[in-house]
Amino acid sequence: MTALLRYQAALLIGTHRWLPPVILYAAWLAIGVRGGSPILDSFGYAAGGLLPVAVWLTRICVTNEPPAARNCAAAAVGPERAHLAAVLIAAGAALVLAVVGVVLVVLLGDPRSNDHRVAVPVLPAAVAGLLTALTCLLMGIAIGALSNWPVLRSAAWGVPASLTAALLLLVLGASPANAALSGMVTGSAHGTVLAPWLPLAATVVIAAAAIAAACALTSRRS
Repeated sequence: MTALLRYQAALLIGTHRWLPPVILYAAWLAIGVRGGSPILDSFGYAAGGLLPVAVWLTRICVTNEPPAARNCAAAAVGPERAHLAAVLIAAGAALVLAVVGVVLVVLLGDPRSNDHRVAVPVLPAAVAGLLTALTCLLMGIAIGALSNWPVLRSAAWGVPASLTAALLLLVLGASPANAALSGMVTGSAHGTVLAPWLPLAATVVIAAAAIAAACALTSRRS
């Protein structure tokens, strides 16, 4: 598996297709994370931008290889493992961005509530911010796994489906990503840190099921 991960990482880096989503996330942070902004609000903002970026990175990683190269990798190690490696590299790339976002918010954010009256402990806030980012990241990976090859083989279907799903999961109250982000907003209003353990646990289950379903389908469509 290590060799597969190295191969997929080299493929992602070498094609430079990672640049657009990384630039998009950098612009997102530059626009919304400002010095003196309430730290919990900033964590929520940074995490929210990760969801569509994770979807994009997943699409890049699972479609990086030409069909012939994909078939060779599938023949060597099995289609499920080859596809899993691509998804894991997408998750790893998104995780790097999540950590960068958290560090930036810690450096620039104001550790107080929205009205600047209640102090917010930085370390628990950073942990909650990272957990929120992971929740959004994993939800994005789940969307990406289900809206690209091998589930949806046409970009004409996959791209609109992934964009629509990303938007809905950010705004719908039943979404774990929305619940985690809402917790950050509520916490910022009152100066309390609400770690999104339950939304994260739900997202882990959803992402694992989505990835497992996509990997299982690769053997039928390879």
